[in-house]
Amino acid sequence: MPYPVLNDDDLLVVETARDFARKRLAPHSLEWDRTQYFPVEEMTEAASLGMAAIYTSDDVGGSGLRRLDGVRIFEELAKADPVTAAFLSIHNMCTWMVDTYGTDDQRSTWVPRMASMEAVASYCLTEPGAGSDAAALSTAARRDGDEFVLRGSKQFISGGGVSDVYIVMARTGDAGARGISTFIVEKGTSGLSFGPAEAKMGWHNQPTAQVIFDDVRVPADAMLGGPDGEGIGFSIAMNGLNGGRLNIAACSLGGAQAAYDMALAYTADREAFGAPLITEPTIQATIADMAMNLEASRLMLWRAAQALDAGDSDKVQLCAMAKRFVTETCYTVADQALQLHGGYGYLHETGVEKIVRDLRVNRILEGTNEIMRMVIGRAEAARVSNERKSR
Repeated sequence: MPYPVLNDDDLLVVETARDFARKRLAPHSLEWDRTQYFPVEEMTEAASLGMAAIYTSDDVGGSGLRRLDGVRIFEELAKADPVTAAFLSIHNMCTWMVDTYGTDDQRSTWVPRMASMEAVASYCLTEPGAGSDAAALSTAARRDGDEFVLRGSKQFISGGGVSDVYIVMARTGDAGARGISTFIVEKGTSGLSFGPAEAKMGWHNQPTAQVIFDDVRVPADAMLGGPDGEGIGFSIAMNGLNGGRLNIAACSLGGAQAAYDMALAYTADREAFGAPLITEPTIQATIADMAMNLEASRLMLWRAAQALDAGDSDKVQLCAMAKRFVTETCYTVADQALQLHGGYGYLHETGVEKIVRDLRVNRILEGTNEIMRMVIGRAEAARVSNERKSR
């Protein structure tokens, strides 16, 4: 596949995201981290620029862009604040799921509100006893006439207690992936409650809480996809995660790029032994590795995004590769940037330690990196097996 070259339209998308991030996110990122402020107003401004429904259909208020545009947007947003960028990634995933799998009524009712962030959305898959083994989820949705009754709980939900709408995977059938359906649940529904905000290592300006369903009644038409949606909820969730993995990787890339830029500036300004640090061969070697890893991450991410846009047969594998490689590699780059700052890198005011804290979780969410290796390994094994059978 040829090296992606940005044309004028691509550059306009990137520059719009960059300008917004520099003006509305970057100046406040450290303060939001200190005060645990959730920037809904600023994200609503991002939505007005099309960043809450990036790859959602334009007939219901989406931007109609590509996944490739999305990863470039999230990289720019994350350079300013990886946490806000990550929440917008999750919200975009929810918007896309409703647009792609919803009925005409669900699309026309929800997507415009989500695209404008009038309705902030959360993705509810993980449970206290079902993390990586998501198909083993136990939250149940029992049919009762023209309603479903939801009972169970979801864990580690970004926006839990704050979001306006929850995209919930629940069991409507037998054990396993084929017994799962997806529901749209509004905040304020009777029986819906939330645990206390979790105290976390990073992501301080994004609330995370348990979402609890205590006989929550929703109309039957709240099932995503209508009657045809019963039993396909796990597929919906996994297909949403393909893009979510790319976006989270892009957030790692943006954060690491910002940390790298800080380290370059610091080592150019700071003198030791009579010369700027950046002139030292050992420092230059570290910087060289960081620069190469950022470029490799960007190329892998763009390649996977193009595959997802094209619907290539290896899109799932490539998304898993990008998520695993980019989140691991870029966390290392951010950590190296902190090291290059010496003791100053450990201080909150420099901003580097916040990036390190915020990027760490990206190796866990949207499918742990251990699971990404399983996805890749199984795909490679299947490929070899199919090649031998065709000989």
